[in-house]
Amino acid sequence: MSQKKWYQMTSEETMEAQNMQTLLGLTSSEAEKRLEQNGKNELSDGPKLSPITLFLGQFKDFMVLVLVGATLISGLLGEYLDAITIVAIIIMNGILGFIQEYRAERSLRALKELSAPNARVLRDETILQIPARELVPGDIVLLESGDRIPADLRFIEANSLYAEESALTGESVPVNKHTEALKGEEVSLGDQRNLGFMGTMVTRGTARAVVIRTGMQTEMGKIADLIQNTESTETPLQHRLEQLGKILIIVALVLTLLVVVAGILHGQEPYSMFLAGVSLAVAAIPEGLPAIVTIALAMGVQRMIQRKAIVRKLPSVETLGCASVICSDKTGTLTQNKMTVTHLWLGGDILEVTGEGYEPQGDIKLKGERVDVRNHLMLRKLLQVSVLCNNAQLSEQTEVTKRKKQTMEEAKSVWSLQGDPTEGALIVLGAKAGLTVPSLSGLFNRTSEFPFDSERKRMSVLVEHQGGRMACTKGAPDVLIMQCSYVLWDDKVIPFTPTLRQKVLAANEGMANNALRVLGLAYRDLKPTESCTEEAEVESGLVFIGLTGMIDPPRREVRDAITKCRKAGIKTVMITGDHQGTAEAIAKQLGIMPASNGLTLNGQQLTMLSDDELDKLVEDTSVYARVSPEHKLRIVKSLQRQGHVVAMTGDGVNDAPAIKAADIGIAMGISGTDVSKEAASLVLSDDNFASIVSAIEEGRGIYENIRKFIRYLLASNVGEIMTMFLAMMAGLPLPLVPIQILWVNLVTDGLPAMALGVDQAEKDLMQQKPRGARENIFARRLGWKIISRGMLIGVCTLAAFLIALQQGLHDDASTLIKAQTVAFATLVMAQLIHVFDCRSSRSIFHRNPLQNRYLVLAVLSSLLLMLAVLYIEPLQPIFKTVPLNIKDWIVVLIFAGIPTFLMGFGSLMSKPSKRKPIRYGTTKPVIR
Repeated sequence: MSQKKWYQMTSEETMEAQNMQTLLGLTSSEAEKRLEQNGKNELSDGPKLSPITLFLGQFKDFMVLVLVGATLISGLLGEYLDAITIVAIIIMNGILGFIQEYRAERSLRALKELSAPNARVLRDETILQIPARELVPGDIVLLESGDRIPADLRFIEANSLYAEESALTGESVPVNKHTEALKGEEVSLGDQRNLGFMGTMVTRGTARAVVIRTGMQTEMGKIADLIQNTESTETPLQHRLEQLGKILIIVALVLTLLVVVAGILHGQEPYSMFLAGVSLAVAAIPEGLPAIVTIALAMGVQRMIQRKAIVRKLPSVETLGCASVICSDKTGTLTQNKMTVTHLWLGGDILEVTGEGYEPQGDIKLKGERVDVRNHLMLRKLLQVSVLCNNAQLSEQTEVTKRKKQTMEEAKSVWSLQGDPTEGALIVLGAKAGLTVPSLSGLFNRTSEFPFDSERKRMSVLVEHQGGRMACTKGAPDVLIMQCSYVLWDDKVIPFTPTLRQKVLAANEGMANNALRVLGLAYRDLKPTESCTEEAEVESGLVFIGLTGMIDPPRREVRDAITKCRKAGIKTVMITGDHQGTAEAIAKQLGIMPASNGLTLNGQQLTMLSDDELDKLVEDTSVYARVSPEHKLRIVKSLQRQGHVVAMTGDGVNDAPAIKAADIGIAMGISGTDVSKEAASLVLSDDNFASIVSAIEEGRGIYENIRKFIRYLLASNVGEIMTMFLAMMAGLPLPLVPIQILWVNLVTDGLPAMALGVDQAEKDLMQQKPRGARENIFARRLGWKIISRGMLIGVCTLAAFLIALQQGLHDDASTLIKAQTVAFATLVMAQLIHVFDCRSSRSIFHRNPLQNRYLVLAVLSSLLLMLAVLYIEPLQPIFKTVPLNIKDWIVVLIFAGIPTFLMGFGSLMSKPSKRKPIRYGTTKPVIR
């Protein structure tokens, strides 16, 4: 047996080879031993950069190398103090860059962990959901349609099982799987029909399988380099910033060269001008910009995680701010995903069901009187089919909580559901009448299943009982009645006449119009001669029993979130497979569809519409009902053709094409299949629509924060260049010495810019229309603000320098040092004041300057560092500074405040622009 390959073994031989005693799974202790022995079930990571490599990488930048060259020249010319100081600044810059990159790398690794897939296994005779990396050989894994196979498996039970293995074998058509042993020594991978392989997808059916290989021992592990997408993705914004950086380098070098040449022509020493030019070039180029963008994105991603949105692809963070339409699934996203049966229709009677949620407490009433299921044949048959034609499991757990300010513990029962919420509602319905899975298992034995799929819109199971065999079927009523030849009416089986069919359809319509999800139930007693191996054979000639109406109540917070979307210029569209009446009722409750009017399209209408006709209707349509996967894809593409940036939510395999085609694909973290998560760029850990809105708000905030620190950094750099450029053009002495320029760059560029990256969003952020996906980073007057503020900072710094120069004519050397100190202090203070102005798109007066405590601490730190080089005597010779008196500080503060407060008063005097109301279908589409 040991020589046999896994696909050659029978199920029993596989169990024996894995030292398994039972089909009920491993024990926890045995699983721990095997995990220690075999290692985690994960593919090995690519090479990781060590902290030392990351630190040394900070000194590869071109401008840092230029600065190192300048340091060597200073040393050779005997300026050892300058050389030591410049080296210290280089090291400090390197440490700051290292911290930023290390934190970003750690954040991205945490993201990767959060998006790891899970697996359902049997351990200690209980179904558990565990991280797939904790699987061990011998584990029994449960699979269903939409799951990604978490390890290499040998199937021991398979029901209509198909797996898509194109990632491994290149075969695009799903492969039918079975449990029989295969013959032959060398069976190709694609023909190993009794094995499942890590990374492939279950597209149909259910299965139970034994783990045979994990981690790098799997077939996927052998070609791990094909699926280890460990490279970081460069976002469009980072690409634009990289291009911007190259332009800034050229502009800065040209201006620096002009400053150096002008200084030398006006009698300055070439060496001094060389150092000043190099320092100015280093200060002018925002070399920290990419690192700050990365840390801002990474920290924003961490904030999104706290708001229940896990980002799988960084570009989606930028795209979120552009979203103009959210196409949302209804169940679980807009609603609570706790389906509860509230009404039954049996033989023309409507029965009410009390109780909510998954707790099996409640009564079934007819005209206000409790119905005894033992005396009601039709109800008993309906409940039997509800429980038998079902894969959901209801479980009870005891939750112990401590009361606040008390030592007493309180225990309460918590009912949870494993499986589909709709099936769960039927399980709870049966349990309320005393019909549970354990109580029926002694009377009925399930022999086979024909799983639900989106084409048939029904599910069937075959069961054996003492009297023979029976087929139980549930599905969409309008589809199911076409398969029924008889109906259970007044406790008798009679022919299903057109009149009775019409009554069923009318009841279905009435229940759906009351926001109920309606399922039909049917059965058929099977003859001993019937093989029943095909779906069509089983699902024909059925006896229709009745209807169940269930509701999934809307989430309380969703209505407010949709209102916020409307104010933000974002349209919410419901796309659901539910009945049109149900969809419209929920849409009106949530405010997606106006109460008086609004367009709804169903799947049949969509099929009849051409793309051009759909394009004309898509702007005014708020609800799409009874849609197929192809319809969802058409809707997304139609909205995109209208210029919208589309966010699409989904949870099933059939949602994956539309999720992938959307600008922002959003998968459900709880109910979502692995297929949908793989296709998505954003995963909601709570399956809540409100989390999408929070993510969009966070995405907008991240982009605006990036614009804030670009505005701050570039305006500050323009101010530094203009100070030196204007002075050299006018033939004035150097207003700043090289070491002061480097110190300004270190003190003002780093911490305050990082603090802007975590700034709070402005209050009206979600009351603005979405920005265009291709919007220039300098749009909305940002370029003008950078140039105007920068030039004012430069002019005011130079003015303060000239005033200080004119006040002390008795000693030229001391006067120049004093004037340079005033210019240095003015430049630093102007930038530290300007950083608060950058928090608002209007002016410094529109926001509380103390709101961002990180920014306040960063500014205070920068201020203390500036005061240190002014008033600590050992530092004064190094930085060529002298202490300033009260009169000097008055000059410094007046000229440092002019750029910000002058523009701020101008903004207050100007009339605010009036925003036009957003009307869907009449406004110009967002340019993609």
